Amino acid sequence: MSKSKQSRHTNAFILLLLEKSSSAYGAQILSSLQEELPFCLTDSPSVYRALQDMEEKKWVEASWKTSESGSPRKWYSITPSGQAALNNYAQDINQRKANLEYFLNSYTQIINDKSEEEYPR
Repeated sequence: MSKSKQSRHTNAFILLLLEKSSSAYGAQILSSLQEELPFCLTDSPSVYRALQDMEEKKWVEASWKTSESGSPRKWYSITPSGQAALNNYAQDINQRKANLEYFLNSYTQIINDKSEEEYPR
């Protein structure tokens, strides 16, 4: 894996999480990704880079909230542009999933065929 732990679809996962939860702060987003994704390929710096990038693209909007205890936190929520981007990611991921399923099915068939050749019944 490269030095950056940012996945190709980090933005998609963050937008999905924000769509589900309506708003969250950075550490909460990372924690949710680590808990919910079967293979979380991201870390704290990559989440904050992705959030900054999406804020610049107007996919998320941020606001600072202060609690009685603790320091202020920057909360993020998805915008209509972010919802459109999320839809585009969903379409892209669905196409990639179809290609990956083809690959895995073909690979499994090759392995099964070779097994039958090596160990005939």
